[in-house]
Amino acid sequence: MRLKDKAIIVTGATSGIGRAIAEAAVREGAKVLVHGINEEEGKAVVAKLGSSTQLCIADLADNAAPAKIVAAAINAFGRIDGLVNNAAIVARSNLAELTPGELERLLQVNLKAPLFLIQAAYEHLKAARGSVLNIGSVNAYAGESSLLAYSISKGAMATMTRNLANAHGVHGIRINQINPGWVLTEREDRDQVARGLEPGWHQRLDRTSIPFGTMTTSQQMGEAAIYWLGDESRPFTGTILELEQFSIIGRNPEKL
Repeated sequence: MRLKDKAIIVTGATSGIGRAIAEAAVREGAKVLVHGINEEEGKAVVAKLGSSTQLCIADLADNAAPAKIVAAAINAFGRIDGLVNNAAIVARSNLAELTPGELERLLQVNLKAPLFLIQAAYEHLKAARGSVLNIGSVNAYAGESSLLAYSISKGAMATMTRNLANAHGVHGIRINQINPGWVLTEREDRDQVARGLEPGWHQRLDRTSIPFGTMTTSQQMGEAAIYWLGDESRPFTGTILELEQFSIIGRNPEKL
């Protein structure tokens, strides 16, 4: 019970990595505010996880969403010990096709909403000597050519994480970030099939893409998040941690 009695907000928790983090947190004794935009999916998650969870439906594209989410957590649990900024738009874009409106929408959800969620929860996190975990991406370093705007948003998130960690460690708040690599979520499976791959595509990948032979799962990301939300990771802050099956920096994949 590594998170016993802690109250944690997890955004984008109705599916994928966010849902896996919520599931792991509840198992470890936490109370979790499950945030999402799909009410049907959210109700299913809360029904599965039980009385330790509450659902909050809010669109992070709305500037009022951070205050709404924080208020929902306080109304449900009376405190906030942790915040997981997981929700994000993963949209394909490149220099030729990206529009100002598309970039603004993506930065609003992926960067501005996490920042203002931290701002809205700040006093509660300070009182609890709490932890913020931002979910970034290995695309923060340069990114795929077809993920221009997404990569920009995750690079900016890493700078935000370090900046806030440096500024607010003296207040007892820890702010860290994990950068998942290629993860087999439900959305990733659907997207790859929609792009023309055959169902079961992830079972036929070359070892140069997936060195260990099987894709990383949402559940493995959920387990990794627990350490950063719990007291055993204190006092570490400002950490940006890559979670991938190979070194992101300086990679030279070996052909098998």
